[in-house]
Amino acid sequence: MATKEITPELVAQHNLTTEEFERIVQLLGREPTWTELGIFSVMWSEHCSYKSSKVHLRRLPTEGPRILQGPGENAGIVDLGDGYVAVFKIESHNHPSFIEPYQGAATGVGGILRDIFTMGARPIALLDSLRFGPLEEGNNRSLMEGVVSGIAGYGNCIGVPTLGGEIYFEDCYSQNPLVNVFCLGVAKQENIFYGKASGVGNSVIYVGAKTGRDGIHGATMASAEFDDSAATAQEKRPNVQVGDPFLEKLLLEACLEVMKAGAVVGIQDMGAAGLTCSTCEMGSRAGTGVEIHLERVPQRETGLTPYEIMLSESQERMLLVAEKDREEEISSIFRRWGLDAVVIGEVIAEATLRVRDHGSIVAEIPNEALTDEAPRYNRPIRRPEADPTPAEPASGWQESRAEDWEGNLLRFLASPAIASKRWVWEQYDHMVRTNTAVGPGGDAAVLRIKGTKKALAVTLDGNGRYCRRDPRRGAKLAVAEAARNLVVTGAQPLAVTDCLNFGNPEKPEVMWEFSEAIDGLAEACRVFETPVTGGNVSFYNETLGRSILPTPVIGMVGLIENVADAMTANFRGEGRAIVVLEKDRAGGGESNAEQQKRLAFSSSEYCKVREGNSGGESPEIDLELEKRVQRCCLALVRRRLVESAHDISEGGLLLAVLESAFGSPAENLGFRLELETALPLEMFLFEESPSRIIFSLEEKHLAPGREIAGEYSLSLTRVGTTKFDWVEVEANHRAILRCRVQGLFQAWQGGLETLLEANASAAH
Repeated sequence: MATKEITPELVAQHNLTTEEFERIVQLLGREPTWTELGIFSVMWSEHCSYKSSKVHLRRLPTEGPRILQGPGENAGIVDLGDGYVAVFKIESHNHPSFIEPYQGAATGVGGILRDIFTMGARPIALLDSLRFGPLEEGNNRSLMEGVVSGIAGYGNCIGVPTLGGEIYFEDCYSQNPLVNVFCLGVAKQENIFYGKASGVGNSVIYVGAKTGRDGIHGATMASAEFDDSAATAQEKRPNVQVGDPFLEKLLLEACLEVMKAGAVVGIQDMGAAGLTCSTCEMGSRAGTGVEIHLERVPQRETGLTPYEIMLSESQERMLLVAEKDREEEISSIFRRWGLDAVVIGEVIAEATLRVRDHGSIVAEIPNEALTDEAPRYNRPIRRPEADPTPAEPASGWQESRAEDWEGNLLRFLASPAIASKRWVWEQYDHMVRTNTAVGPGGDAAVLRIKGTKKALAVTLDGNGRYCRRDPRRGAKLAVAEAARNLVVTGAQPLAVTDCLNFGNPEKPEVMWEFSEAIDGLAEACRVFETPVTGGNVSFYNETLGRSILPTPVIGMVGLIENVADAMTANFRGEGRAIVVLEKDRAGGGESNAEQQKRLAFSSSEYCKVREGNSGGESPEIDLELEKRVQRCCLALVRRRLVESAHDISEGGLLLAVLESAFGSPAENLGFRLELETALPLEMFLFEESPSRIIFSLEEKHLAPGREIAGEYSLSLTRVGTTKFDWVEVEANHRAILRCRVQGLFQAWQGGLETLLEANASAAH
């Protein structure tokens, strides 16, 4: 049998420190075998153990009246009433997607799907949050095209709709793209399963694809920064798993069928760390142990060592614990689906992972040594030095000349962060399974829960630029926008799953960013009563020592009691009043709110496009004001006083109105804005301060709408009227802009494709 001498060099190759290795020797009472060293390396990796983040994550709120399962399982669960539950989770696949974009993204989708159906829920929706470098660079275009193709290729084949998400472009993501994937499932509460190896003597059954050498040390690779982009991609390529969505579809159906049969005691996905993680975690949760025999593991390659079998991250595999004497019943179900189902071990009384190969013990480790006794670091924290970039535009900001207004607006609408993401979501099948009530392109996706009147709204939100100077505020803004994106659909926000993407945690400045973001996330989730059900921490997002922006991504789920009440952002016809729900405007002169708007403009997308400045101050947020705005929005939607609702976020007021017009079922529907402001007009139109929602409504509903807004100490400010063909802007009784809505729509709708095609042509 192949083995290796345990040397300091071998320990270092496994990303273990000298102190960690000494701790392993102490826990075992001896030096580990090569296989045991590999097992410890993956289970004690940042990716699996969360050794740098757990001390901070415990500050997050995780309990609430609807929370049935919080952190610690494969996915979170919330109660929807009437016996139904929602099961959801978000995960990152950043490093694999940089190395091999298609398979990295595809297997990210496959992994998050398994996290959901391992709980007994049928997946009904996928969303993805993506970050790339500027598309003018060929490598970034290749990364984006590969990632989008991988998401589409896996999701479309398995038959789960991809309904939206978000995409941002910043230079810091050029060598470290982010691929965060969210999945939502629905189940009856009595059909939920957990990843526990209960019942001494019960059988441990391996089901799904055969084991190969792909993905070995994938978890360890995801727990280290990159040194050189091109060299790393080639060197690490074997660490990336290879997915098979058609096989996963069979696995999904077989698992749901066998769980329905009642023979399964526990079930766990073989995700990060593969067979190692599933065996020791299932035993740890149940207070038992697992003994397995590696020669029984289905293998697609010859000569696999115990080390390779235990660390392989081959896809489409699950581990089941089944009631004794029901093994053949389970095997027959999987055979019918054309899948392996092999008894490879049994549940034992000792709380130990015992691994045998042809009778010989190759690993014997107490569960707690791999789980509870994994390192926990309270790493040093230091606030970064002040950013020398100006926090706001120069005091002498120059308005665009009259002849430049239309050109600047067209350029802004065609910029990649603002333009329609149609090129992306048209590659996804977003109608499969016919649950989709509101698809991609809006504030949130809405899905019917078949057999009921209920619907779920889901969204992903985050903005690294907002976190650059103030991660705490940026995290609060992300939670607030996620909740706002749900309420404009008519949904009550329920709970959060988060994907926290940061740089090297061994750097005190990065840990300060992380700690601040956790505090902001916790504060906002408490205010909006949206506990955190779990998620993912992705550290070491660095290449050549350069870190990404701190990028917390918030996945949020909300409930609509009657799907017929779901609201969209789209204007419905001509002659509707366009109003903004916001804080009461009071007092004369430039209020503090207006001063904040000036500052918020510095971090706006418009300022970035026009001035090349993306380093401004993030907008201020008053969480209690935001909460009032959201409650008022729900009241207006539920009383059917408004025809459309859209949050004002990236791009500001003018973009929000334009997007509502672009999505209208009425062709060439535009609008006329009549504004009064003490701010420079471009600041007023494009600043991105939160806690604002734009509605359209019939004139007869304006007075009762204002009455409701008053009950929440808010104002419903009329800013314009819908009209056909034209976009007209008047400010302080002076005409500023008049252009055809169709020309603006074409620039916005085709902006991303035009950029990709133009740069691809230039590359050739």
